[in-house]
Amino acid sequence: MRLTILGGGGFRVPLVYGALLADRGEGRVTEVVLHDLDAGRLHTVARVLAEQASAVGDAPQVTTTTDLDEALRGADFVFSAIRVGGLEGRANDERVALAEGVLGQETVGAGGVAYGLRTVPVAVDIARRVARLAPDAWVINFTNPAGLVTEAMSRHLGDRVIGICDSPVGLGRRIARVLGADPKEAWIDYVGLNHLGWVRGLRVAGRDELPRLLADPGLLGSFEEGRLFGTDWLRSLGAVPNEYLHYYYFNRETVRAYQEAEKTRGAFLRDQQARFYEEAGRADVSALAVWDRTRTEREATYMAENRETSGAGEREADDLSGGYENVALALMRAIARDERATLILNVRNQGTLSVLDPDAVIEVPCLVDANGAHPVAVAPLPGHATGLVCAVKAVEREVLAAAESGSRTTAVKAFALHPLVDSVDVARRLVDGYSAVHPGLQYLK
Repeated sequence: MRLTILGGGGFRVPLVYGALLADRGEGRVTEVVLHDLDAGRLHTVARVLAEQASAVGDAPQVTTTTDLDEALRGADFVFSAIRVGGLEGRANDERVALAEGVLGQETVGAGGVAYGLRTVPVAVDIARRVARLAPDAWVINFTNPAGLVTEAMSRHLGDRVIGICDSPVGLGRRIARVLGADPKEAWIDYVGLNHLGWVRGLRVAGRDELPRLLADPGLLGSFEEGRLFGTDWLRSLGAVPNEYLHYYYFNRETVRAYQEAEKTRGAFLRDQQARFYEEAGRADVSALAVWDRTRTEREATYMAENRETSGAGEREADDLSGGYENVALALMRAIARDERATLILNVRNQGTLSVLDPDAVIEVPCLVDANGAHPVAVAPLPGHATGLVCAVKAVEREVLAAAESGSRTTAVKAFALHPLVDSVDVARRLVDGYSAVHPGLQYLK
């Protein structure tokens, strides 16, 4: 089975390859094609993968290419993890937004809108090429903003594109762990959009254990989300939000923390990864050792400003191991082998949430088999969550419309309608600011 990884020179590719090495079942991936526009990054990542595979006799073969069409031909699965504009683009997203006093995070607020505007045209081109060159391939999208990009690609690939994210997985795992349950045996009632969802229940042997967690302040405050949001707020909500909702519920505090930080997250990763690719490219070092050291530092500093604002402290050791690579592998296994699985995924709504149309991509538990991912029926969201989901989905639709039409007016509307952008004038300045620093936004007229 052939897996093509778009963004194959990316830092997290070894996580995916490591999961493939651990997969010993029939019908596993035997060939991995790495595609990237940067040949130097491809070479460095291929060195890391070669070291990972050195002790595995039948490791998947790895090839690299900078030719997109070559990478797609013959693919059974396409894993998309591209970053349009690179980490310099992410740093610019943060800087331009913070100068206007609004959030510049890569998937939330002004930064997410800017990232979406320059990513959607590229993602749509990829989707069209997949439809032409590998029509039977399944596309697993991890490119951010994951829900928005998955929806853009689904207009050309239908249900053969599925978005994944590690945030709901990590959240469910932490809640189960605190409750003394095996995450593999728990049913997580999670619903929303990518980076905008809530755990409303966690069932073990048919019993919902979440009320027990919410009723115990000590238990509730013993894991990351409890410390991040505060036990009183979680009990008020009657649910546990995805960590990214901290940007909404504590927006002023987060913006201030980002403005006061020595570096934004994007600037930190830009500089960190520049050091990694330089050091790991040297012939006299272990590229794998350099990668592993850099990864640990990266994971430990994740959402550091949010945790500092809330007094949440350091991340727990169990949360430093990622997780999206295991979701991707479980998804591929379920489809390729018809091994039925339940996973939280980004898929077309198909009537699951009545407040959204059938083509809107949402993030919910899905039953996965050889025919793809099928969203499970969920109870309606409460009013406060419905309002936020509908508002953000409306913004996503404006982003898609702007990317399709090239309309600057529509792009301004996308920024202005976002709940975390508080002025039409600010929205206009954001479009001007982002257009000035991103060549990928020059299409807006």
